[in-house]
Amino acid sequence: MPIETIYRSAHCEWVDVEAPTAEDLKFLHERYEINNLLLEDTMDPNHLPKYEEDGNVKFFLLRESTELERKNLNTISDISTKIGVFLLGNTIITVHRMKTRSISETKKNISTVQEDISPQKVLLMIAILIMKSFDDESLSLFETMDNIENEIFLKNTNHTSQIRRLYKLKRKSGLNSRVLIISTDAIDKFRLLDLQDSEIVDLKDKHKDVVADFDHLNIQITNLISMFLALSDQKANQVMKVLAIYSVYFLPITFIAGVYGMNFENMPELHHKHGYFITLGVMATVVISTFIYVRRRQW
Repeated sequence: MPIETIYRSAHCEWVDVEAPTAEDLKFLHERYEINNLLLEDTMDPNHLPKYEEDGNVKFFLLRESTELERKNLNTISDISTKIGVFLLGNTIITVHRMKTRSISETKKNISTVQEDISPQKVLLMIAILIMKSFDDESLSLFETMDNIENEIFLKNTNHTSQIRRLYKLKRKSGLNSRVLIISTDAIDKFRLLDLQDSEIVDLKDKHKDVVADFDHLNIQITNLISMFLALSDQKANQVMKVLAIYSVYFLPITFIAGVYGMNFENMPELHHKHGYFITLGVMATVVISTFIYVRRRQW
């Protein structure tokens, strides 16, 4: 997508670059005198959030949560996408690899505003929408966790797929939490911009709220995994308990059957007229006695 001027007024020019090519970066370097190293940072899909200054250029690298559902959750690029923002004079330049909700919604919001908007104000609007993307993601993960919890404890399902879903949920939540924690320094640097204190406090509060939500989510998921494993162990113990009780019933009578199944010649009971019925009676007596003993012991 070519370089596009989104907004222009007497005090602000917003230039947006989506999926930049090498030629686009070269143009930005020559036209706006932006350091090539900063431009290269916008091309690295796994680059962490940060803030840098180079002369009159202020560079913010932020990451926005994405709704993409990836199989593997190994890096922060699997759950977020980066947005590079350059501030120089009355110009703001945004660089990103893919369409993002924060950029799209900021475009719509600016089109409805009557008064002039400063580049710093545009950046603030983008940053708040970025925090909102993480807020929406935390709500989605909370809902998923609640559904899994209901399946485990209310529907009494104990499939191995549940633990895989919980592990994936934990990985996703952990990566989001990592992005937000690393973003703290870049969010703090907003105090260097020409913005009202109330606007900066609002952004910081939103950031703190989302960090707290993911911290709480991580704890809840960890507790749920522990409870799931404990429940699985309990069910396994119940099965072993039932098997143990049955073995208590049948072990004595199996021993009796084994003794009389040896077929030695000098075993008088084998030739007794009522030996078969007497042995069955002894077996029944052993089983009944064992049952009474188990019930009294409340096993």
